Amino acid sequence: MKLYGSTTSPYVRRIRLWLRDTDYEFVNMDIFAGPGRALLKEKNPALKVPAFEDNEQMVFDSRVIFRYLQDKSGAKPLSWQQENQLTMIDAANDSFVQLMMLKRSGIEQNPDLLFFRLQLERIETLLSVLNADAEKGEFSQWDYPAICLFCLIDWVSFRELWDFSGYPALLALWQQHQDNTGVKATDPRI
Repeated sequence: MKLYGSTTSPYVRRIRLWLRDTDYEFVNMDIFAGPGRALLKEKNPALKVPAFEDNEQMVFDSRVIFRYLQDKSGAKPLSWQQENQLTMIDAANDSFVQLMMLKRSGIEQNPDLLFFRLQLERIETLLSVLNADAEKGEFSQWDYPAICLFCLIDWVSFRELWDFSGYPALLALWQQHQDNTGVKATDPRI
């Protein structure tokens, strides 16, 4: 089994954390240029990471890769509440990625423009709901939804895209897992 991606991607990191006790090869690549970009085009026509290869089977997108691995291992499926939480985490992550890409492209964030206004509204709404879920203990187990939420918070903090001080339960979850061996081994800052 091979996982293709970059060490800085929160989507790749969640799969790496999920696979922490599994024998697989991680192919780290620069997805924006050179041989890494060419390999990405070869392995995933969506031009996104992660991509996962299991013998001849290619699987695209972290959510689908998780389902593939879940099915393969015979693990219990997620509840509908957990599926909804993953949708919220992915939506927030997608909005943050878009904001970061615009920032890297030299486009200044302007909350008066429709794109920015909608992304910021989405992020604030999603983080509030996820914070409330965390307050209720819905991410107390180190399972896939908690891993994904941790990866989101850590990546956003790493990229300095948001101040989480208004979301104490999310900050507590993030701080709780800082000493996790897998978290340390997959830290994008290294």
